[in-house]
Amino acid sequence: MRYITDWHVHSRYSRACSKDLTLPNIAEACRRKGIDVVATGDWTHPQWFQHLNEQLEESEDGIYRLKDRHAKGHDVRFMLVTEISQIYKRGGKTRRIHNLVFSPSFEACAKVNAEIDRRGLNRKSDGRPILGIDSEELYCVLKSIDERIIVVPAHAWTPWYSVFGSKSGFDSLEECYGTMTPYIYAIETGLSSNPWMNWQLSCLDSVMLISNSDAHSTDKLGREANVFDLTAPNYDAFVRMLKEKDRSKFLYTIEFFPEEGKYHLDGCATCKFSSVPAKSKRVGGRCPSCKRHLTLGVEYRVDELADRDAAIVEKTKVPFKSIVPLKEVIGEAFGIGPSSKKVAMEYLRLTDRIGSEFSILLDVPIDQIIKETTNFSVAEAIRRVREGQVDISPGYDGIFGTVRIFSKEERTSGITQSTLI
Repeated sequence: MRYITDWHVHSRYSRACSKDLTLPNIAEACRRKGIDVVATGDWTHPQWFQHLNEQLEESEDGIYRLKDRHAKGHDVRFMLVTEISQIYKRGGKTRRIHNLVFSPSFEACAKVNAEIDRRGLNRKSDGRPILGIDSEELYCVLKSIDERIIVVPAHAWTPWYSVFGSKSGFDSLEECYGTMTPYIYAIETGLSSNPWMNWQLSCLDSVMLISNSDAHSTDKLGREANVFDLTAPNYDAFVRMLKEKDRSKFLYTIEFFPEEGKYHLDGCATCKFSSVPAKSKRVGGRCPSCKRHLTLGVEYRVDELADRDAAIVEKTKVPFKSIVPLKEVIGEAFGIGPSSKKVAMEYLRLTDRIGSEFSILLDVPIDQIIKETTNFSVAEAIRRVREGQVDISPGYDGIFGTVRIFSKEERTSGITQSTLI
């Protein structure tokens, strides 16, 4: 059976996150999107941890669901996965790293929280706490608390807070995790890179590549995800697949087009300047206008560390499928913003009548979508996304990229069914 997972989300207690991020709301959004297993996020935060204990019950080993059997999304499963931010010195430099911590039980979470408190660190200020602990030391502590806990580097290429980030990261996993590197079974590729980019590094052959949304609102859930073949979900089964690199059960990842990510290219947001790595090198890594250092993006860092052509190993890797979120697709088809009321109404109508967002984007025949949508260009937009027929102005320095599915000429002349599909 196909299970779709999103292992990186946040709660209402994280900075810059929606106050609507409660467990019932997350579960209902996952039901509509087609996410089967989602992270709880933020279990280090005292109030959120209390909310988790009040709302969830164990359904399978290390897997939880809502206690309210009548709630929408009751069948959605939760895993105890949180993100921790770390700022510390290593190798003579200040490092800023984000790590995902997978926990098998509430009991293990409680012990981790007690250890954080014992060290005098603040869990209350943010759902994603900032700890002054080295990543190797943190992982050692976590393993001493519960051997089943695992750590996964979060959004591994983001410039500011990641293991390979251009601003404060490392050039290898070993530099960051030291003696605990053999226990790094996976890395999260992040929105601004895709597996193809990561396949260019032979040093990553030892890990699996996973993709998650890092959602700060229910709308962003599932913008990236992982797809597994399982009889039933349980914590150890998921960890085993990552540890053993089981390609027979890890079917594929669902990806953003990496150009849409907000750190894909190099750039200066203030001056609205962006550049590919070769151009950045020509201008000395500085903005031509303000002369400040460019924020070097994910493509630059991958290019800097790459040692082979991805095509050499493609057939041995877990494949991926690229999507544009359904609300963005509908907005593009309607020629309006994805957050408009008209888009929201069409999104609800399609997911009520056809199926989940993922089934619409990935599986449902285009002919069926044509019959159900109020605007035939929605179906054509979905077809184009499936075939990679999109035009993207790449993101840079914190600015998301812009996706265009229909050309200016099509917009100007008017989109009619005879010109599409």
